[in-house]
Amino acid sequence: MSLAYILDDLFADHRPPNAHPERPERVVAVRKALREACLDNRGAALPVRQADETEIGLVHSPGYVADLIREVPGKSGWLDGDTYFSPGTWPAALAAAGAVIDLASALLDGQFQRGLAVIRPPGHHAEADRAMGFCLLNNVAIAAASARARGASRVAIVDWDVHHGNGIQHIFERDSSVMYLSCHQYPFYPGTGACDEVGKGEGAGATVNVALPSGSGDRDYAAVFDEVFVPELRRFSPDLILVSAGFDAHQADPLAWMEVTRGGYRYMAARLVEVADEVCEGRIVCALEGGYDLEGLAEGFTAVLDVLDPREPPDSTPPRRSPGPGQSPARRDISRGARAAIVRTKQSLTACRGESE
Repeated sequence: MSLAYILDDLFADHRPPNAHPERPERVVAVRKALREACLDNRGAALPVRQADETEIGLVHSPGYVADLIREVPGKSGWLDGDTYFSPGTWPAALAAAGAVIDLASALLDGQFQRGLAVIRPPGHHAEADRAMGFCLLNNVAIAAASARARGASRVAIVDWDVHHGNGIQHIFERDSSVMYLSCHQYPFYPGTGACDEVGKGEGAGATVNVALPSGSGDRDYAAVFDEVFVPELRRFSPDLILVSAGFDAHQADPLAWMEVTRGGYRYMAARLVEVADEVCEGRIVCALEGGYDLEGLAEGFTAVLDVLDPREPPDSTPPRRSPGPGQSPARRDISRGARAAIVRTKQSLTACRGESE
């Protein structure tokens, strides 16, 4: 088998104190959908392992780790206005980080080619020194740093969650060995991710943000991948691609206003697999971030499974744009706002690198 996955009941033990959108039913819905899609026969399940303090400390400050260890295990409360913890949170958080680390390691060791991590709590908002936006530990960032420590020369992180991954960007914005590429609704929470945020110092040019307007759909996202992400990944030529796979840009999601469908997620995943096959022997890990409509979340994740372990060749035809409420079917396939965001991103990267257009 070329696909490894981590899927465990432990991740449902992180339980909200009230009607919180980041709830255990999210992983339950994904697990049910993946098992109906015969995941057990399509991939190998890896055991759950909790990340240790040394691994967490690759990206998080000692003071923050100490605060978490003191405040969270076995208790309930809030780390900020959005981010709760319960008695089951700390084991789940450590296992979420450990899951992405271990999948990345298994791929780098040549045991598998693709990886799926159905985990929570999510991670991409967590800063080096604080929790934020439902996230305690920055799972994908920890895995990227661990992969670098294991000898990977370059790691790329692609973030298609509807919210910008401020934590990942800030952790690596001065590091030229980790490329961070994000497409997200903008302006929107957390307020970061403008097209001119391209990294700092030695990391200038290794941060790529496409700030999309509300209402962007399948064709808009396809254009981002075709015109920005895939060329940048080819230029960077990473040893491993990690995906912060949020599904809250789905057209049914209650926390955002995008219009991506199953076909859109399938296309994005297919383009990443294509470039992974070209530059890094197919090594790609998709780790769950956001996504709060249970049907949309399950639909998106099964679309990714069908690309990582195809029963038929992945369809690389750009998806048709589905008109949403108040939209005319005659609207252009790529919105003016999305086109402008793509152009601004390219201009920012060109200026940063001192290139001529």
